[in-house]
Amino acid sequence: MDIKSTITALLRDALILVFNQDKLDVVKTAEALIKAGVNNMEVTCRISRPLEKLELLRKELSDFVAGSASLIDWPEMLDVYNKANPQDPLPSVQQVADAGASYLVSAANFSDETFKKFAARVPIIPGCGSATEVVSQFSKGANLCKIFPAKQLGGPAFVKAIDPAIHKTISLVPTGGTNVGNIPDYIDAGVLVLGGSFSMIEKATMKKIIDEQDYNLLAEELTKIKQLIDKLRAEKYPALDFATASVEQISQITGRNFNIP
Repeated sequence: MDIKSTITALLRDALILVFNQDKLDVVKTAEALIKAGVNNMEVTCRISRPLEKLELLRKELSDFVAGSASLIDWPEMLDVYNKANPQDPLPSVQQVADAGASYLVSAANFSDETFKKFAARVPIIPGCGSATEVVSQFSKGANLCKIFPAKQLGGPAFVKAIDPAIHKTISLVPTGGTNVGNIPDYIDAGVLVLGGSFSMIEKATMKKIIDEQDYNLLAEELTKIKQLIDKLRAEKYPALDFATASVEQISQITGRNFNIP
């Protein structure tokens, strides 16, 4: 899958689920997402053996858009962590790319070296906490910019505050604290894609899903979230059918640029 196809998938899905739950099966979770109408998921490096889970997804569901997240793109820090955790080391950006990651996500900025290697080849979604970081990372080749931790930065109010300063050109992906209560405000603020974890699902329901390994229930809960986002986006952009629109059409109508060559 090339960079344009991957970004098209993310824009159509409107949701990037953070797979951060070791008690769930990664392939069955992806299959639940597919049932919900979402064809992507990011495998965070905050879980055990993330590289193995990414490779398993690529093997079992070759058409599924599997990204890698919580990447540490700074060799010195990666080295410190891996020396302290040799039994379960963090993979490098190069390693997840070699394993077939469809897109790259970090909680922090990506390095110049990563942009030189992967910009225009693999979608890059850096974590940003200010307008300066957003503009800087986009200028180096980022395709979307993750706002993280979105809740602590101010939530939808933060997005509304910095969006005019970046001339409503760069697509922001708030991640951290997103839920059904604030999704409407994020969509109203111009957000096209949201990042979210299993905390979007009510705690008791999520406990049942984990305890009973009920992936049909997981699919039902994810479907509710997907349908809510689809409804809100359709209301905000009535002339745009995200399910069939091209990146060019989405860009033209929303004003967002996705840094695709």
